[in-house]
Amino acid sequence: MDLEQVTLTQLRYAVAVEQTRSFRTAAERCHVSQSGLSMQVQKLEELLGTVLFDRSKKPVLVTEEGARAIAQMREILRETERLGQIVAGDDAPAGRYRLGIIPTLAPTVLPLFLDPFVKAHPRVELFIEELKTEEIIERLAADTLDAGLAATPLHAPGLSETPLGHEAMVAYLPEGDPLLDRKTVTQANLSDRELWVLPEGHCFRSQVLSYCRSGQARPPRGVQLESGSFETLIGLVDTGLGATVLPALVAQGLPPDKRRDRVRPLARPIPLREIGLVTSRTQLRRRVTESLAAAIREHLGRALGPSPPGGSVLDPLLPEG
Repeated sequence: MDLEQVTLTQLRYAVAVEQTRSFRTAAERCHVSQSGLSMQVQKLEELLGTVLFDRSKKPVLVTEEGARAIAQMREILRETERLGQIVAGDDAPAGRYRLGIIPTLAPTVLPLFLDPFVKAHPRVELFIEELKTEEIIERLAADTLDAGLAATPLHAPGLSETPLGHEAMVAYLPEGDPLLDRKTVTQANLSDRELWVLPEGHCFRSQVLSYCRSGQARPPRGVQLESGSFETLIGLVDTGLGATVLPALVAQGLPPDKRRDRVRPLARPIPLREIGLVTSRTQLRRRVTESLAAAIREHLGRALGPSPPGGSVLDPLLPEG
């Protein structure tokens, strides 16, 4: 075993293969040729005197010895990053920052803060990915994300959560629906309705079904729809087929006449989606995280206004059944 010749680049390549389970995908992520990455990983294995990956399997599998070694490689890379921050001795947020965001927040929340944050912190390199909540939790645990913007609380072991705002839910109804004559729509009004909801795996689906006290979705006319787009659900309701529940920011983006004629607030206790920034408790990019949280909180607050009184935060991870 000759550790003197081991390089940080080799460690990064090995960690990338472990994350992606593919030498080709790892090479694309590291912006190098597959042959170059493979050669460096093989050299690393020779220096360590152990086989890290079972290349005969597709996807590539990590060996038992490799799993232990790669866990230590992650620690080395984390501490190296920390060393760079200490040496820099600069309080200004800087460096690469990997942010995951759930698909139901990306279209409405990202445009609120992204431009002002980038202008205020030009030394931060943001890498943003749309990920489902379970993927964010897994990636934070694997140290392949610095933070996740998601519906909280998640109560995930080893993670910290910073609440940033509360978004009300509203009913979106078809033209001529009797509920449009009401000022507010109640839980009871929706509990026996056929609703369009997002597919399984989306937290907003769980929250809507929880509010409607329905263990299973009841799609209009028995049509099973797999679409993660609120625009699609809105379009279906516009045809007169069923109703749906929307986040307030999505409803705000509708034309004024649609907001007036088709959207109705939900009665107290108003169901709320808590929007939070989730990080690992051992995360090292604290300066960037704090600046990012402050920016999101400020601009989200302007868009949403104060939290409605009598609101109730819904659990985003309730199981269906």
